[in-house]
Amino acid sequence: MNEILLLIGITLIPMLELRASIPFGIFSLNESLSWIAVVIVCIITNIFLGWIVYIILGPVFSLFRRWKWFDSVVWPILERTRKRIHPYVEKYGELGVAVFIGIPLPGSGVYTGAFGAYLLGVDKRKFAVANVIGVFIAAAAVSFLCLLIMNGVVKENSWISRLFLQIKG
Repeated sequence: MNEILLLIGITLIPMLELRASIPFGIFSLNESLSWIAVVIVCIITNIFLGWIVYIILGPVFSLFRRWKWFDSVVWPILERTRKRIHPYVEKYGELGVAVFIGIPLPGSGVYTGAFGAYLLGVDKRKFAVANVIGVFIAAAAVSFLCLLIMNGVVKENSWISRLFLQIKG
């Protein structure tokens, strides 16, 4: 149970999400959890995280817009997020949000996807679908790479392997 809570905790960390929790779980918790269990826990946590973030943004923005520092410090960051996701939404609709969430790179994921979708006015239902698709894309990409490393297809001394095994701690 502690291993599952640890995976959930890592998945909830902004900028890490399942991009870090899946490799951590596969490489560090492999004696207590199968890789399939790790992936399932991380996917479910990340999907719920996206929905929760999207749902609380309205009340949070209403509250924080009352303070000047929010408009001068935080709002520009949110605007940059909106600008980053806007081309994807314009071109592909909610599938663009899913791709943005699913790209396993820093600066993408459910936090920024939810912020961007909310700022662009993407409907809750469309975001929910995009969130699920995006999380599955990210989980598939990260899991596939971890399994390649674990099974020796990607050499242990390659830069990809070193990057993932560094997370192992």
